[in-house]
Amino acid sequence: MIHDEFIPQVYAEQVENGSFTWVSPSNIALVKYWGKKQDQIPENPSISFTLDNCKTTTKLSFTKNEREEDFSFEVFLDGVKKDDFKPKIATFFKRVEVYLPFLKAYHFKIETSNTFPHSSGIASSASGMSALALCLLSIEKKLCFEMSEEDFLRKASFIARLGSGSACRSLEGNLVVWGKHDRIDGSSNLFGIQYPYEVHQNFQNYQDTILLVDKGEKQVSSTVGHNLMHGHPFSSERFKQANNNLSQLISILKEGRLDEFIELVESEALTLHAMMMTSLPYFILMKPNTLEIINKIWGFRKKTGSKVCFTLDAGANVHVLYPEQEASVVLEFIKNELVVYCQNGQYICDVVGLGAKQI
Repeated sequence: MIHDEFIPQVYAEQVENGSFTWVSPSNIALVKYWGKKQDQIPENPSISFTLDNCKTTTKLSFTKNEREEDFSFEVFLDGVKKDDFKPKIATFFKRVEVYLPFLKAYHFKIETSNTFPHSSGIASSASGMSALALCLLSIEKKLCFEMSEEDFLRKASFIARLGSGSACRSLEGNLVVWGKHDRIDGSSNLFGIQYPYEVHQNFQNYQDTILLVDKGEKQVSSTVGHNLMHGHPFSSERFKQANNNLSQLISILKEGRLDEFIELVESEALTLHAMMMTSLPYFILMKPNTLEIINKIWGFRKKTGSKVCFTLDAGANVHVLYPEQEASVVLEFIKNELVVYCQNGQYICDVVGLGAKQI
């Protein structure tokens, strides 16, 4: 699938060498995307909070590649060369070469680091691929010179999506929509957009404390998990449900209805895991401690009237979401009752952020 609008004209400028550095955050979906078509096109729209503290810093240095016969690059994580990262990046370069035709003209040194522990169970593909996409677009902006900020971000999101679907939601903040939805102007399957409508004060500076239940390798890769939706007995109803939930969320966000927000977000998280449990092959991604935490949150909410809730990615870790005004109370609850269920007592305090930035 080729999208002509993202194929550049002949570059007007020449650049011999240089470097760009971008910091890009992870994100946590409220309405989940699960299932994709060819070329990283989502089966249903999604919306996510952009995070602030969980982020990737990527420095991309480039020099002229004299041979220009193949992609030439090396990858470093925290200063250590990581050749095992190269196949994924090579695949990414192949996907995006038609849109970034300068890729074979340079040798790249990719230096990346995360603020969160590596293999902590927090997906780094969204932050990592969005940071790399922004670095690549910075090169193209230097080559074409005339590129508006809007066009820059749109194409960077488009390119990031071809590396990791959810990466297209990490460039901006604080709420980002990816996937065509009839009630959201400007929404697209090709890139993420900032949520364009009113958001109540209740959702400003929303908090996300990530409880690291299991820091090991994912039981099933995201690619495999998404592919399990092909032929899934409940997939068509799930895609309808996600669209309906996003429609409901528009008024919930506008009017600040926290109880309905909690119900929708928790239902979305559990539905994601239900789809994995009912696929063939099937997987149970939650751990016993995941369930203990969920039950503790439900009990605390019933006892105190707190507006704390949870969401989950495709893994065992728990994102604890709550309004800013409840931060001290909820953090005390986490320390007293939930940390015991975390691997080595580890958790990360985060907050909704504003997206990527160049440094």
